[in-house]
Amino acid sequence: MTLPVEKNHFLDQIVEEASEGLYRYAIVLSRDRVEAQDLVQETCVRALEAVDSLRSGSNVKSWLFTILRNIWFNQLRRRRAAPKVVELDMEEPPAQNGVAASEDPHSIYVSKVERQHVREAIQQLPLEFREVLLLREYEQLSYEDIASVLGCPRGTVMSRLARARSKLRSLLSG
Repeated sequence: MTLPVEKNHFLDQIVEEASEGLYRYAIVLSRDRVEAQDLVQETCVRALEAVDSLRSGSNVKSWLFTILRNIWFNQLRRRRAAPKVVELDMEEPPAQNGVAASEDPHSIYVSKVERQHVREAIQQLPLEFREVLLLREYEQLSYEDIASVLGCPRGTVMSRLARARSKLRSLLSG
């Protein structure tokens, strides 16, 4: 299958600009790395199929996050209707982390522990708080774009974000 030049350019834009953010958002939703990768792939496929419906001047990033979120919730609906299947946990291969010789190993370790502590605290938040926190703090979407992705008013985004930050603060201090 050969894609027109515009669609090839659009695919490059998705991969280069939004794939990491989409993956982080998919992790927040699914809490599973493999499923998150599948969600991002499916998002890219659906975006390519629907690229002609994208209006010029639209925020492509929030459009992609909306597609991903819709795919996730559609999958959740299907799972609720499907019979339960038990999966065996597979051990993940160790990460390949290279450390530059000029970096202080202690500060690298402390930074890694702090990041892990923040990640664990974020995972304890309810989904509506995790979503809004990720979209604002990590993806730096505007309140309007987040409202568009989540399908709720701007004020709801602002209040959820304030409550998410407050709850996260208390989790991290306790």
